[in-house]
Amino acid sequence: MKSIINFPNSGAILLMATLAACSSQPENKATQLEGLKKEQAELSKKIESLEKEIAKENPDAVKKVKMKDVKTIDLTTRSFDHYVQTQGTVVAVDNIVMSVKAAGLVTNVYTREGENVEQGQVMAQIDNSLIIRSIDEVKSGLTLANTVYERQKNLWDQKIGTEIQFLQAKNSKESLERRLATLQEQNEMTKVKAPISGVIDAVFIKVGENTAPMVPAFRLVNTSNLKASATVSETFVTTVQKGNKAIVTFPEMDKTIDANVSFVGRSIDPLSRSFPLEIKLPSAQFLRPNMTAVLKVIFRTEPNALCVPVNVVQDINGEKVVYTAESDGKNLVARKNVVEVDGVYGAYAQIKKGLKAGDKIITVGYQGLNDGELVKL
Repeated sequence: MKSIINFPNSGAILLMATLAACSSQPENKATQLEGLKKEQAELSKKIESLEKEIAKENPDAVKKVKMKDVKTIDLTTRSFDHYVQTQGTVVAVDNIVMSVKAAGLVTNVYTREGENVEQGQVMAQIDNSLIIRSIDEVKSGLTLANTVYERQKNLWDQKIGTEIQFLQAKNSKESLERRLATLQEQNEMTKVKAPISGVIDAVFIKVGENTAPMVPAFRLVNTSNLKASATVSETFVTTVQKGNKAIVTFPEMDKTIDANVSFVGRSIDPLSRSFPLEIKLPSAQFLRPNMTAVLKVIFRTEPNALCVPVNVVQDINGEKVVYTAESDGKNLVARKNVVEVDGVYGAYAQIKKGLKAGDKIITVGYQGLNDGELVKL
């Protein structure tokens, strides 16, 4: 007798098995892919190792081994500058906001913005009509006083008249002379004169307006006496000194000026932890007050430094690396050199440790190189 087994839920079980197979399929593919990648990496290493062994055993086979094209330069010594860079501003040493000495009505303005003026030149006039009239009156009285004095003096010399008459005449004359000098000085104060030679940057007064001392009248700038002012971190307080060479660049004008540090502050700002420095600038047409300036202050020069192009220094796993090319007796191979960089200036980096003069520095094709990899020039 045949026994018959009944599977009432066979359809459901088949469906669950199918779903389980489908859900595990992506996981199996990912695992397979990871395994294949590992095999590929191992094969690549084996191929590279075999290629190097073949190249050493049979030089004729080098042509068949893939070699990377590179270019090299011989490492030589050169002068290298160490510097600190900071941003500053062009400042006019003589940047003056002028005011009048005497209060009154402005009767004339003789200059305009942009005009050059010389020291002592009259730039404006304050009403002096009352002073002029007073001067005329005093001059008239002084003429009479001089005449009386001369006559009294002649009489006194002849012992005619009294001494008091002579002294009164003398006092009257001298009093009027002092009065005249005072009025003339007051009259000069009504003339607004340039205290320095320079350019009128702004005019704040107009004819017909009243002005007074402490009220701005003109801004006068001497553009031939400029300096670059900046601050430097206290880290460089012992290295940045007065007289250091400096390179001042003006980014907006694409101009550069060679100069020297003319002033170094002696105190550290407690908030910014920096100290001020100034560089006196030579006269130049393009310079303007308040322009942005980038200052490179050179504080040390190495006359025989080992320098490489800064772009060949790679950062690999936290190490500074430079690749060189050298012969292993039969072929040219790349060598990985861990270096210590002492500074960067312009397009070059100074190497403190890790290289020596005469090394062939790979300057083209250094990306992606491995230590011992075959290369060709």
